[in-house]
Amino acid sequence: MGKYTRQQWLTLIVFAIADFCSAVCVSLQAPFYPMMAESKGASPTQYGFVFGIFELTVFIVCPIYGTYLNKIGPKFMFNAGIFTTATTCIMFGFLDRVNDTTAFIGLSFVIRIVEAMGNSGFLTASFSIIAKEFPENVGATFASLETCFGLGMIVGPTLGGALFELGGYTLPFVTLGGMLIGAASLTFCILPSYGSDFKGESESSGNVLSLLKVPSIALAAYAIIASSISIGFLQATLEPHLRPLELSPFQLGLMFVLNGATYGMFAPLWGWLCDKHINPRIVVVFGAFVTMAAFIIVGPSPFLPIPTTLPLCIFALVLHGTGFGAELVATFTSAHKDAVANGFPDDISTYGLVSGMWTSTFALGAFIGPSAAGALFDWCGFAWATVWVVALHLVVAVAFITHLCVSKKPPSEGLYTKIHNSLAQHDAEKASLIGGGAAGGKKSEKAFATNITDSSYFSGVSDSSSEYYVY
Repeated sequence: MGKYTRQQWLTLIVFAIADFCSAVCVSLQAPFYPMMAESKGASPTQYGFVFGIFELTVFIVCPIYGTYLNKIGPKFMFNAGIFTTATTCIMFGFLDRVNDTTAFIGLSFVIRIVEAMGNSGFLTASFSIIAKEFPENVGATFASLETCFGLGMIVGPTLGGALFELGGYTLPFVTLGGMLIGAASLTFCILPSYGSDFKGESESSGNVLSLLKVPSIALAAYAIIASSISIGFLQATLEPHLRPLELSPFQLGLMFVLNGATYGMFAPLWGWLCDKHINPRIVVVFGAFVTMAAFIIVGPSPFLPIPTTLPLCIFALVLHGTGFGAELVATFTSAHKDAVANGFPDDISTYGLVSGMWTSTFALGAFIGPSAAGALFDWCGFAWATVWVVALHLVVAVAFITHLCVSKKPPSEGLYTKIHNSLAQHDAEKASLIGGGAAGGKKSEKAFATNITDSSYFSGVSDSSSEYYVY
């Protein structure tokens, strides 16, 4: 981090602030909106879909934003998205003035959909700018900002509930929405402009479907969905599962914080490992096995003859935060690398596609998770329902292990290229050709680049014997 430029530091700081404030605004209504909706005559099914429609909208619009990111411009999309999220948050705070049930639910849906559209643009643009600004530290930077977002998701319901008790329904939305408008103003003034940097870059040459035709990226997308499903599963079913333990509301709230806090704690570690030390696919496999262990324990699974206890659940939730954090960070890092390695241009158009894919698939899992979890809980109970999540992550682990075994090992980075024997016999000669040796310098590198593209350079060399690699 000591090598970061001033522009990189500014980008990192404003993104951290914006991520935190955005997460607070998106999550603050969870403790008290259901109560307000019921007072207006809405059913749990109706207001439940108000929460679900957010993730469904993100799933639909993120690939569209990713495709047109280069045309719209990453800075404009970022600022417009965060301002839209702030404005709709404030608007949501005035719904208590609406007394008609149909109008209340209808306006809730409209505001929530627009809020999701803004949040999608903000996330897609931020992930893309990260990949552009921090090409050598994509995983670590992404993980650090995800930590800020995770902290916001934890603080949001707590702060929202406190402000609700202090000043009623409107106060949390106006206060925290105002904070996000302040963050939006800060990003507008400080965030560097990317128009000139991306002016010469081509428009996206594909879409998310073409991206998913790459097997490794398709596997990453499935792993993201499985991780997101595991999160949504617990959001919908953990409270009734823990009800026999007779926890207080405060204790129950802390249980919901455990896996998110663990994720935020370990996310930077996974990013650092994926960037510099370990193949991201290995990290995904590790995360899948840890998540499987978490759901086997939290059930406990039907084949484990042990009772449900508070220490066991705490341990399982910590394992879950560790596991899904490894999966999410590693899939984001590997998807960017795999896209470029499979012929996509190394520019903002590809970054937008990958970011849109990641955000969209995560939202799909967040929509499927609670919906399927509720149905499974009613049908077979919590213990058997967890087997479904275990099976999803078993597929993740097996698929990634298989891909690791059958995929070609990428060439290791090195100084020298392998050149036909008639051109260079020794390492010193090879170094002078590519400009890698002390005596070669930039002049030799330029000369080599010129010669290597000149057909006359290979005159007299037979096709059967010519062999060279260029890094």
